[in-house]
Order: sequence, then C-alpha cells, then structure tokens
Amino acid sequence: MLTGFVERLGGLLGILLLASVWELAPRIGLINRDFFPPLIIVLSKLLEMIATQEFWAYCLSTLRTWSLGLVIASVSGVIVGLFIGLTPGARKYTHSTIEFLRPIPSVALIPGVILLFGSRYQSGVVLITYAAFWQVLLQMLYGLNDIDTVARDTARSFRFSRWGFIRHVAWPTLLPFLFTGMRLAAAMALVLAVTAEMVIGSHGLGRGIVVAQTSNATAEAYALVLVAGLMGVAINLAARVIETKILSWHPSVRVMKAPQ
Repeated sequence: MLTGFVERLGGLLGILLLASVWELAPRIGLINRDFFPPLIIVLSKLLEMIATQEFWAYCLSTLRTWSLGLVIASVSGVIVGLFIGLTPGARKYTHSTIEFLRPIPSVALIPGVILLFGSRYQSGVVLITYAAFWQVLLQMLYGLNDIDTVARDTARSFRFSRWGFIRHVAWPTLLPFLFTGMRLAAAMALVLAVTAEMVIGSHGLGRGIVVAQTSNATAEAYALVLVAGLMGVAINLAARVIETKILSWHPSVRVMKAPQ
C-alpha cells in the first residue's frame, strides 16, 4: 500500500513539475509566448471553448473515428488470429505476409484512402483499422503460442470440440494477451485519428488544431492538443480498469493487487 502511494505521489509531482515549467518558461522569456503561451492562458482558453458546441463536435467526431476503427480492428484481429493460430500450417504460410504488411505505416495509405473516401471520417477509420489490427493480431498469436502443451493434450484426449477448446483452454490464456493488444491499439488509434484529421481534413480535434494554427489562435491550438492528451490518458486508465476487473482471476492481476 505504501509503495502504491509513493508511486501515485511521484506521478502527481511529475505532472506539477511539467505544469510549472509550461507556465514559467514563457513568462521568464525562455520561450516566445506568442508561439508557446503560458499554461494558465491555455487553460483559460480551454474553459471558454468547453462552453461552445463546436468544441464538443470536435471531440465527438474524434471519438467516433477512434471507436469505429478500434472495434473493427479488434474484432477482425481476434477472428483472424484464431483462424491462423488454430489452423494447422496456417501460421507457417502467413508468416511472411504478416511480416511484410505489418511494418508498412498506415500514413502511407493516406493518398489511397483520400481517393476512396475523400475527407470524410471513413478515411481515418481505415487508417486506424489497418494499424491497430496488427497489434491485436500479433498478441492473439503470442497468446495461442503460449497455451500449455499439457492443456492441449488433455483437451485432445477428452475430444474437445473446436469451440470447446477455444472456450475452455485457449480463451483463458489469450485474454491477458488480447487486453495488452487492445490497450496498445487504443493508444495508437487515438494518435491516428487526430493525425488523419490534421492531414486529411476530416472533422475532429486534429482539424480544429490545424484551423487554430492557421488562424494564429495559438492558445486555442494548444488547448485542443491538451484535450487530445487528456483523452489519451483517460482511454489508457479506462482500459487498465476494465482489464483489472475482467482479469481479476489472473495471477498477474492478483499479484499487482496484493498488499505490499
């Protein structure tokens, strides 16, 4: 318990230090405040923006793109991962294809998705789906590879059906890997959602940042960047809470929750 308190206190002190540097650096002249306004000014602008309908429209558009891309990537990653991992020989024949496609950055697809979808939010969904899919798929394959051989042999001896093997043997082993993949995919999806809005011009926080920059509304631009960062922190915290609740039976979670 004491160790957890010290870690939380350290995290809080780190945030306070960063906020102090952000506030003081422009005021004492280390950074030109025209290009990097003090934190108080940014927060004041953020409070003004919260009262506007346009701000919430930006946030909802980004969350829509993020959630759609993440859901599609997660579902397809689970299905393809189970198919490859449980089909004899499939991993051998798909390994080279996966290793070829996985390193391709999703931003390289931007010209193509613009031709297909224009500046609509679907372009961002495609980019997110492509990038997040590999995170989920690889974790699924790692999880299937981690299944205990004794459990495999036991299931085979009792003649488990394919569904019975997945439900009673594979799934308990897969879940920790799957949550890791989804947590990584969720963070990546938010980055790509904002990036797509900035580059492609679809409606959302990214477009709001670009519009503010081109309008020389520096405080507004940084306020939106701050919102994107806070959104990422909230997503990560929510993912960890859900993971802890669902995997409360798993040894790794029980060790983390044990009193120090």
